Amino acid sequence: MPGVRRVRALALGFALALLGAQPALAATEPRSDVNGEPAVTGTVATDLQVPWGVAFLPGGEALVSERNTARIVSVVSGRPVREVGVVPGVNVVGQGGLMGLAVSPAFAVDRYVYAYHTGTADQRIVRMRYTHGRLGTPEPVLSGIPTGTSHLGGRIAFGPDGHLYVGTGDAGVANHSQDPASLGGKILRITADGAPAPGNPFPGSPVYSLGHRNVQGFGWDSRGRLWASEFGQATWDELNLITPGANYGWPVVEGQTGTPGYVDPLWQWAPAEASPSGLAIARDVIYIAGLRGQRLWRIPLQGDGIGTPTAFLTGEYGRLRTVVRSPDGCLWLTTSNRDQLGTPGPGDDKILKVKA
Repeated sequence: MPGVRRVRALALGFALALLGAQPALAATEPRSDVNGEPAVTGTVATDLQVPWGVAFLPGGEALVSERNTARIVSVVSGRPVREVGVVPGVNVVGQGGLMGLAVSPAFAVDRYVYAYHTGTADQRIVRMRYTHGRLGTPEPVLSGIPTGTSHLGGRIAFGPDGHLYVGTGDAGVANHSQDPASLGGKILRITADGAPAPGNPFPGSPVYSLGHRNVQGFGWDSRGRLWASEFGQATWDELNLITPGANYGWPVVEGQTGTPGYVDPLWQWAPAEASPSGLAIARDVIYIAGLRGQRLWRIPLQGDGIGTPTAFLTGEYGRLRTVVRSPDGCLWLTTSNRDQLGTPGPGDDKILKVKA
């Protein structure tokens, strides 16, 4: 395996994914952390099928969703990967399937795990109780999110305020993003029961921000500010600082244009360098996993702005989908080489442990 590199070359396209073996935990020799750069120190799990959502339970157990199988598996260090449930009603089509996961802030009491998935008529969020090592029957929390075969969003997370944030896409219909009545192309903010959260910028609506093409990741910094990663179309991918009620421009504008009435991204990339998916924030540094870009981006926060983004692990592990901060302060980074655009290698898809 080559050492950590900073390569900024454009990524090549890839063939259709192949089927693989059953998932298992794996251990690898640690890689040295060169000059304080993010470095892979081990492999947490292998042989997964497009791992999409990763959510940690109290005590360190992680639940991981597989987009293409609708399975949720339990990942615990030193144990085999274990299936804990299959979510019914998941329609695996195009970029859709079983996607984001989130754990209730009151999990010790209510035992709820939330999941975002594509259905036949819409996309929706459901929740299931996790008891005795198994997930129970799903109950709907939010439905009516536009569906299609692409630009489907899928990321969910509970914020510092205890409300659930939802990243959606325009589902291939660009006008959804500017339509305040549509749940597509938005960041939504809802209560744990699915109602519009108190204090939302549009009374009675779950919409928190609009004008997004395809929100793929978000996280909060030490000041409580919300940052989001977003797929552009053909010109610019984006890193946005989210303001409640703000309009981020799609499909009227893309990238940094300075157009009145729309909020510019803090950073933009050509899609070949990014196609940014999962986002995590650790010690006020943003980390973004790149799919087409096949790299991990690190962006330091500096005052009200950002420092210069730097790329790591470029091309070493293929497409990178999700990055989350683990309870021990490291990052977990998932590959996405078994999706329709990747070329799987031995052990794909994997969850890698990264010292950052």
